[in-house]
Parts: sequence; C-alpha cells; structure tokens
Amino acid sequence: MSRLCIIILTKNEEKDIEAAIQNARQCADEVLVVDSGSTDRTVELAKKDGARVVFREWDNDFAAQRNFALTQTDADWVLYLDADERMNDELIRAVKRIISANPSDVGRKKQYSMQRKSVAFGKKFSYGPLHPDWVTRLFPRESVTWVGKVHEHPELSLPLEKLPGHIEHYTYRNWQEWEEKMARYSTLWAEEAYHKGRRASLPEALLHGIGSLFSTLLLRLGFLDGWMGICLCCMYFSYTTLKYLKLYGLQSNRKD
Repeated sequence: MSRLCIIILTKNEEKDIEAAIQNARQCADEVLVVDSGSTDRTVELAKKDGARVVFREWDNDFAAQRNFALTQTDADWVLYLDADERMNDELIRAVKRIISANPSDVGRKKQYSMQRKSVAFGKKFSYGPLHPDWVTRLFPRESVTWVGKVHEHPELSLPLEKLPGHIEHYTYRNWQEWEEKMARYSTLWAEEAYHKGRRASLPEALLHGIGSLFSTLLLRLGFLDGWMGICLCCMYFSYTTLKYLKLYGLQSNRKD
C-alpha cells in the first residue's frame, strides 16, 4: 500500500503545532516537521506529538524549504500543510481514498488541489483578499518540484483534480500579526522581483495599490464581509503599494 507523509514547515509555531500534527495524523503514515530555527517550544511539542523533526536553516526561500522536505522522506505521497491549517473530516476521508486507491504506477497518478477557507481576527471570510481559494498540496513525492522564494508553487506535469472538503486556514489572530507577516512577505517579494529583473516607479507603486483595492473590494466583493472586510481590503492596498515601494527602493539604492 502507498504511504503518505504530511509535511509542515515551521518557525516559532508553538501555538498551532500540536493541533496541526494531531489533524495530520488522522490520514498520514508520517508527519514531518521541517523547522527553520524555532526559539520557542515548537520542536519540543512536535516531537512530543509523534512528528519527526528535521532542521534546515532559513534562507528566505520557501520553495527551497519544501524541496528539502522531499529529500527527508521515502513516502510515496506528500501533502503539505501549514501549521495554521486544518483539514476537515470530508477532506481527510478523500485523502485516505486517494492514498489507498492509487498503485505505485506513476502513470495513473494525479496531483490534487483543495479548497482553503480563511479565518482571521476571529471571523470567517468569504470575499475579498481572503476569499476561499484552491491550493495544490497532494502529490506523488518523486513528481513534484517547488519554485519561487515567496508565493511558491509546485511544478509537475500530472493531471490536476480537485478534492471534496476543505482546509480551514487560521491566519492573522490580530492586526499586529498581519502587519508583521506583510512586512516580511513584501520584503521577500521585492527581493525576488528585483533579482528577476523587475523594476518599478513611484507612480506604478500607487497604481498597483489602487488596482488591488479595486480588485479586492469590488471584483472580489470584499465589502460583503462587512466593515472588517472593507478594512482588510484597505490594508491589502497598503501591502501591495509597499511591495512596489520596496522594489523601487532596491533599484534606487543599487543604482542599476
């Protein structure tokens, strides 16, 4: 029978790691935690809950972390979860069916995506920047490679199929956490974009921000999530503008 390894990338996730591992163990043969230098109790708690923990130093490259994880297991299948994500019962049953039904013949295998629903600031969001999306997370281990330092994505040529059920994403407990994550993500995005040869002007930074506000607030109906949804759309305007301002700052400082 095929074996499934669920992979969780961590750094200082002591608030979530126990629940994440317990959720993963409902369908995984192995839970692998790839830690990048936690200074809290993440590693201790992960081991206590039966996960295998390996270390890889953080180098600002999410894809590299995910690719490293592939070398640390010999399972036939891998499924990636974040520490703040939980599979619901319907999705767990679907994953079990896939692993038990697929033989080792790669020619008959697929990659699988799952719907993700966000819970932030104690509220479930249905529209705007945190509208439900589809994330591809379940793969035959030897068929997938990840690319991209931030907003990384898998590359493989297998057919794609959507699974029933969903992942609940418990993101952003408060606005301070949102601000910290967006500061980190905007820096990573700007650095990657700069090294890929992308450039920006100050007017372009503002235009991208306005475009993101229009898209999230109106096209994605962010206003239907109430005042919290409207605030989040405005914050997303700030985040998008900041990404391009940081890119502009990089090119100005390096005088290219």
